[in-house]
Amino acid sequence: MLSLLFMLLFSMLCCWMSLTLSMMIASLISLSILQQYFGSAQNMMFSSSGISGLLVFLSCLLCLFAYLSTPSEKGYKYTMSILYLCIFLILAFSMSNVIMFYVFFEASLVPTLILIIGWGYQPERLQAGSYMMLYTVGASLPLLLVLLWRSEEVSSSVSWLLGSVSGVSSGILGLVIYGAFLVKLPMYTVHLWLPKAHVEAPLAGSMILAGILLKLGGYGIMQMNLCFSIQSSNVMMILVSISMWGGLLSALMCLRQVDVKALVAYSSVGHMGIVSAGLLLDTSWGVSSAVITMVAHGLSSSALFCLAYFTYEKSHTRNIPYVKGFLQLYPSLTFFWFLFCCINMAAPPTMNLVGELLIVPSLWSGHIMLVIVMGLMVFFSAAYNMYLYSSINHGSSSSHVTAGGPLRSFESMSLLAHMGVLTMEEEVHMLRLVDLYEDLSL
Repeated sequence: MLSLLFMLLFSMLCCWMSLTLSMMIASLISLSILQQYFGSAQNMMFSSSGISGLLVFLSCLLCLFAYLSTPSEKGYKYTMSILYLCIFLILAFSMSNVIMFYVFFEASLVPTLILIIGWGYQPERLQAGSYMMLYTVGASLPLLLVLLWRSEEVSSSVSWLLGSVSGVSSGILGLVIYGAFLVKLPMYTVHLWLPKAHVEAPLAGSMILAGILLKLGGYGIMQMNLCFSIQSSNVMMILVSISMWGGLLSALMCLRQVDVKALVAYSSVGHMGIVSAGLLLDTSWGVSSAVITMVAHGLSSSALFCLAYFTYEKSHTRNIPYVKGFLQLYPSLTFFWFLFCCINMAAPPTMNLVGELLIVPSLWSGHIMLVIVMGLMVFFSAAYNMYLYSSINHGSSSSHVTAGGPLRSFESMSLLAHMGVLTMEEEVHMLRLVDLYEDLSL
C-alpha cells in the first residue's frame, strides 16, 4: 500500500506523459494488492481485504481512464485535482481507523468540488457544488459524533476492536450511522444532489463520481456493519423498502429524461438502490450482490458518461430529441453505445445480471413485495436503456448533428479499456463460481 502511495506522490513531479505512465504503474500495483480469494489483514493503520483491494484497484483504474479521456486538459491544477482525489480514495479504502476513514471520506469531496466548479459547463455548477456539499457533509456530521463517542467509550478507534466490543445498536442510532453513507450512495429521497452534480461536472468528474465516489457509501456501510452490531429492526426494513421503491421510481424517471447525462445519473440512483438494500439486509447473498453491482456499475456508468461526452462533441448538444441517426454517421460509436447499454440493462452474461440475481434471495427473506418491485425495476431498466440507445442511434440523422471525424485514438482506447476490464472481471467471477460449485459438489 505504501509503494502505491509513493508512486502517486512521485507522479506529482512529472510531466503529462510521465504522470500517465506513473498512474498505469499504480494501477498494476493495486492489481497485485488485489488478492485472489477474499481474505483480510489489518494493523493499527491500514486494513486489506478482497473488497478494499477491489475498490482501490477500481479507484486507480478510473482515475487513469478519466485522465486519458481528457487529453485536452493538461493543466497543473486539473492534474493535481485528479491525483489528490485518487490518493484520498485509496487512503479511505485502506484505513483500519474509523476516524481516519471518516477524514478521508470527507476529504474526497474537496477535489471533486474543485473539478465541478473549476471545469464545469454552466453557471449552475456553483449550485450543484453547494448541493453536494450540503447533503453529504450535513448527513455525515451526526456520524462523526457517534464515532467519537464510541471511540472514547472503547478507548480505541480501530474498526476490528470496535467490532469486538460494540453493543447492539438499533432504531434511530442505526439511522444516524447509516445516514451519511445512504446520502453518499445515494438512496432515493436524498439523491437530488447527484443529477445536478453529474450534469454540471466535466467528464473526469462524472466518471470518478459515478465510478468510485458513490462506492464510498457502500464501503462505509460495510465498515459500520463491522464496527457496530446493528440489529435488524423496523427502521432497517423501512430503509430497504425506500431503497427498492426509489430504484423503481428512478427507472421510471429515466424514461422522462431528455438530457443524456441526467438519464445516466438517474440510472445510477436505481443501481445504488440495489446496493443499499443488499448491504442493509446484511446477508451473504445481499453483500455479494452489492459488491458485484458496485464494481460492474462503476465501470459501465463511467463508460456511459464517456459515450455521452463523445456524442456531445459530435452533436454539440445533450438533448436526446436533437441527437438522432448516429448509426449512419458514426457506426463505431453506435457499436459502443449498444455494448454498454446492454451491460447497463444487465443483459446476460454481464456482471450486472449476476448482481441483480444474487439479491433476490435476500429480498425474498425480507418480503415478497420487494421481489416484485425488483422485477419491475429490471423491466424498466431494460426499457430506458433501449430508449436511450434507439433514440440516439436510430432514425434519420438530425440536422443538429454537425459533420465530424471518426472516433479518435484516445476515445477508442478509453472505451476499449472499460470493456477489457469488465470482461476480465466477469471471467474472474465466473472462475470463482466454478470453484465454489466444485467445492460444494465434493
